[in-house]
Amino acid sequence: MADPTSGPPTPEINRRSLTKAFVASLTGTSLEWYDFAVYSAAAALVFPHLFFPGSDPLTGTLLAFSTYAVGYVSRPLGGFVFGRLGDVIGRKQVLVLTLLLIGAATFLIGLLPTYATIGAAAPIILVLLRFAQGVGVGGEWGGAVLLSSEFGDPRRRGFWSSAAQIGPPAGNLLSNGALAVLTLSMSDEAFLAWGWRIAFLLSAVLVGFGLWIRLKLEDTPVFRAIKERGDQPAAPVRDVFRTQRRALLAGVLSRIGPDVTYALLTVFVLTYATTVVGMSRGQVLAAILVGSAFQLALIPLAGAVSDRVNRRLVYAVAAAGAAVWPFVFFPMIAGGSQPLLILGVVVGLVLHSFMYGPQAAFVTEQFSTRLRYTGSSLAYTIAGVFGGAVAPLVFTALLSSWGSWVPVALYLLVAGLVTLAGLALGRNPDPAEDEAYLVQYAASVTPPGTAAR
Repeated sequence: MADPTSGPPTPEINRRSLTKAFVASLTGTSLEWYDFAVYSAAAALVFPHLFFPGSDPLTGTLLAFSTYAVGYVSRPLGGFVFGRLGDVIGRKQVLVLTLLLIGAATFLIGLLPTYATIGAAAPIILVLLRFAQGVGVGGEWGGAVLLSSEFGDPRRRGFWSSAAQIGPPAGNLLSNGALAVLTLSMSDEAFLAWGWRIAFLLSAVLVGFGLWIRLKLEDTPVFRAIKERGDQPAAPVRDVFRTQRRALLAGVLSRIGPDVTYALLTVFVLTYATTVVGMSRGQVLAAILVGSAFQLALIPLAGAVSDRVNRRLVYAVAAAGAAVWPFVFFPMIAGGSQPLLILGVVVGLVLHSFMYGPQAAFVTEQFSTRLRYTGSSLAYTIAGVFGGAVAPLVFTALLSSWGSWVPVALYLLVAGLVTLAGLALGRNPDPAEDEAYLVQYAASVTPPGTAAR
């Protein structure tokens, strides 16, 4: 008979609850990234005209990207608040709250009057709503990862935790698809006047579906076993900073390169290709759509590969490739060829997938089980400030100052080296702690005298 501590939990948990958890994790992060991708595109294409008028185009873009950055800067607050709650009261309850917060903020952006209507109040309210988005996202990612991975086999954490990682390409696909349909079906004047709002208002559909899934789901077996033991931490944020400093540093540094790479290929490329290369908005959105479609399959594949091959090695090879890719990408697209733009974005997002697929498992397994929500949320959100938040601003400022793509490529090279340093600091997975909790949980739900199936 197989040793129960080395296998997965009961089939009932794996088949039913795991499927629900996977879908709940995927839908939540898809909404998160739908919202952020819609905002990112709007920051590049719409907001400079409607919320920051009276300046030259590049300055307007910088101001719009500043509000984009607010959504990242506010994430650590969400990580502190919701990460702590997730380790104390459970994963499910927190994830319902974060989903409502993100969805409500995005929906309200779609209703927000512009500068021409209410003056300076418009960009101020936009920043506040963006801040609220970021707070919700700060608590969403860590819980979404744990929701799927803690229902699954801890020896396949790379694959199961990739459910949350599929959210960015899925959200990007949905948002850019919606924007592409809107831009193709109406004039530029109509899109700027009211069409862009539709993309934000559609978030209500994803919120409703995500809530329906999450409210029907029980908390994870791992957290329920922690609760039965009375192992919830009293001060998880303090405990992480006191006992898990190396783990936190490894998690933060490992995320910088993927964040900067993603910002380049899905946000800054819209500005660069349209203003410098002279390509149309539709051409660039199409390239991002194709790249995001590839990622839907590549991210879980990369997570699964990292379960069979050393996770840090898979991550590191992709990080090294992403660090040098801009030196190929920018010369490729200089002639304005859409096929080469698509190829460049796709290859870049393939490299990103093999960082991002294993990332959720790598970050969460740096922390002890009882501090995992707090630790992974803090790592995710702190890295977001230094990675994804400032990247579009830095890209735009470098391009404005130097008039060349070379400083942008060098910036990405440095981000890749930082990620490699984080991976070197990290540890390899150890599923034994999770398996002990899962065995305890399986025993607690198996009626006396009944053998676990």
